[in-house]
Amino acid sequence: MKFLGIDVGTGGSRAVVIDENGKICASATVEHQAFASPAIGWAEQAPDDWWRAVTAAIRQVLQTLRAEEIGAVSFSGQMHGSVFLDEADKVLRPALLWCDQRTEKQCTEITAKIGSERLIELVSNPAITGFTLPKLLWVRENEPEIWAKVKSILLPKDYVRLKLSGDRASDVADSSGTLLFDVQNRRWSGEMLSAFEIDKSFLPRVFESIEITGKVSAAAANETGLRAGTLVGAGAGDNAAGAIGMGIVKPGTVSATIGTSGVVFAVTDAPKIDLKGRIHTLCHAIPDRWHNTGVTLAAGLSLKWFRENFGAGKSYDELVDEAAKVSAGADGAIWLPYLMGERTPHLDAMARAAFVGLTASHTKAHLTRAVLEGVAFSLRDSFEIFKELGAEISSIRLGGGGAKSALWRQIQADVYASTVETIEAEEGAAFGAALLAGVGAGAWSSVDEACAKTIRVAERIAPKIESVEKLNRNYEAYQLLYAALHPAMKIIGEKD
Repeated sequence: MKFLGIDVGTGGSRAVVIDENGKICASATVEHQAFASPAIGWAEQAPDDWWRAVTAAIRQVLQTLRAEEIGAVSFSGQMHGSVFLDEADKVLRPALLWCDQRTEKQCTEITAKIGSERLIELVSNPAITGFTLPKLLWVRENEPEIWAKVKSILLPKDYVRLKLSGDRASDVADSSGTLLFDVQNRRWSGEMLSAFEIDKSFLPRVFESIEITGKVSAAAANETGLRAGTLVGAGAGDNAAGAIGMGIVKPGTVSATIGTSGVVFAVTDAPKIDLKGRIHTLCHAIPDRWHNTGVTLAAGLSLKWFRENFGAGKSYDELVDEAAKVSAGADGAIWLPYLMGERTPHLDAMARAAFVGLTASHTKAHLTRAVLEGVAFSLRDSFEIFKELGAEISSIRLGGGGAKSALWRQIQADVYASTVETIEAEEGAAFGAALLAGVGAGAWSSVDEACAKTIRVAERIAPKIESVEKLNRNYEAYQLLYAALHPAMKIIGEKD
């Protein structure tokens, strides 16, 4: 039996088929149309373009497999987006995405109405522009003619589920990022729905990520090539599914993933709430487990920005090879990676990036190394908050582009002062979704068993004591810099 995982990302949709040993049998990625930005800070996509990409990706993987071999399908997807549907399930407007920034006013209103501490008590997270509820309030306030027609609201991957099986369903992990979900009790929050006059009938039924929500319909089978009646699993948001795909399933296991943004993901066996709102607390894709997530917005983006503007035409490998010749600590050069504002630990859209500590002896190689170290410092901020909240950290596993660079792997081990691991084959959130499909179909008794049988450690990198000492000193300075520069950042960020 084989299992299909579908990841509905921002840039494209990916389909991955695995067998019961975790072997990749087929995979395909189909790009989405670029998201639209009708105004500065806005980000919208057409949900039906996700379905187009998903059907194309499924048909590609089925070119080398028989549909009858697929025992179950499950999902991962970009979180926080909003799909508005009428009574006939017709899309009423483009979906507002996770990166859409238009809802600052609504976030302020949510916090003022509920109170910052009470809000975190109810939904375990502060009101930020990326989450779903502020988007609903924006549409209701600014597009009342659209809101009057709304009969259901779905997250991105759950719209694809609707097209695949006809079911209005979601999962606890993805729903945790809506600001309408009682994360501690794993259900919709009646108090939040009442306070903001959101009809519960608009929202889907919520399942645990390993549960089966329906079956592939005859119409969807005709479009995708899948067998009608194939089981459809609940799945998870991309962070939780990606963690499953890396084997981050037990309390104490933590991942640090560097893509465009950087995410630190820690599993807990009970909700650990940060009343200061610096990190997110969400349900994990495993029953009776939760996770804390810290996010830095410009991780891999920092290196991309530096290369495009100051790399003098050199490749990433060339820049990193030069940086490897510079000693740990970059001779005192420090990078604050706030190119896009920041989320953890500073929930500040007006934060600005900076190089600090430069002298005439610093070179491009020093600055490249400072960028790599500064991103690791920003991720360490999340580790420090986890420790403050009493979370256990027994192992750290690296993912994303940051795990593909030997230098960046070593820098992370040194900055975290801990041995770090990489896995043999990182296939991302779609692989995690495929594992969830297999658990739902009964191939494995639990997510723990699925990961134990399919995910293997490739390398362990120990920290270098001499580097740890230098980087601890730089990190101490790094922690002081946001507060020191904040008054200047505020002035710079003021609009004319």
